[in-house]
Amino acid sequence: MKLVVYPAVEPARLSRIEDAAGAMVVANVEDESAAVEAIRGADAFFGKLTPAMLTAAQKLRWVQSPTASLEHYVFPELVSHPCTLTNMRGLFSDVIADHVLGYILCFARNLHMYLRQQIARRWEPIGGEQARTSFAAGPGVVSAMDRAHMHLSDGTVGIVGLGAIGAEVAKRAKAFGMRVLAVDPLRTDKPETVDALWQLNQLPQLLGQSDFVVIAAPHTPQTSGMFDRRVIQQMKQTGYLINIGRGVIVKLDDLCGALSAGEIAGAALDVFEQEPLPEDHPLWNFENVVITPHVAACSVHIAERHLEVLLTNIRRFVNREPLANVVSKENWF
Repeated sequence: MKLVVYPAVEPARLSRIEDAAGAMVVANVEDESAAVEAIRGADAFFGKLTPAMLTAAQKLRWVQSPTASLEHYVFPELVSHPCTLTNMRGLFSDVIADHVLGYILCFARNLHMYLRQQIARRWEPIGGEQARTSFAAGPGVVSAMDRAHMHLSDGTVGIVGLGAIGAEVAKRAKAFGMRVLAVDPLRTDKPETVDALWQLNQLPQLLGQSDFVVIAAPHTPQTSGMFDRRVIQQMKQTGYLINIGRGVIVKLDDLCGALSAGEIAGAALDVFEQEPLPEDHPLWNFENVVITPHVAACSVHIAERHLEVLLTNIRRFVNREPLANVVSKENWF
């Protein structure tokens, strides 16, 4: 058997790949023309597969994508090819969920506003200084300052896509005592951390009940442009939209329109239709928007997890065991 790796990996990683491959030959290839030649007799492939390489392949049975997302990876010939495709899903679930909870805490406690005020050296409690309860009187009544800061256990999180990332968001939200709703087109088993799991046709119900709507769905032909103005308008006016799924799921012009009209309370995004987000894009101008530059998956643990998925699947392939992370090529996940 033969495994082709393209682009070539560094010596340390190659050594571990070769150990996992055992008797299987590993070709660590530097350029595409060499990869086209190497893949002719290959059984397995890891890296960036091109149409020319797939055309040359004569006995390819397994392709391991180096990424979790597949919208940029699949092409018609690969979809129709009989090989099994696996991806890297599951590497980032806890890391991205942490990022989501950071957004939620930010909005719940107005941290995005206080950071701006700190830069301006301005002491100004949201709700107004005049609403502050004096030490003499004590907190006998609910003030405007109290109402301007959310008590998290009073809130509801709605998760669009209850895969690995969505499930980790649910776990963290439930730890804060929040109510958790979710919609998913495929999943039917409801985790203990989710109060209600619905089919996708109940998305309007989720939007109308959620204080925070978290998009944790993949980019597929069905989700592209899914959150347009009509869908955003189904959210609570006091709700916040969070996107850590894929940028193309949210139409940014429609989101800006909804924000300008006060149809939702704010948004936090780590992914965008166009990246980098142009410096003249109107989204930068909203004080109730938090923008992070596609960093939700950053962690010192990801590289080792990535390699372990690859090594595990190499061992399974060699031993003719079921592969992990098999995807539907037609659906891109």
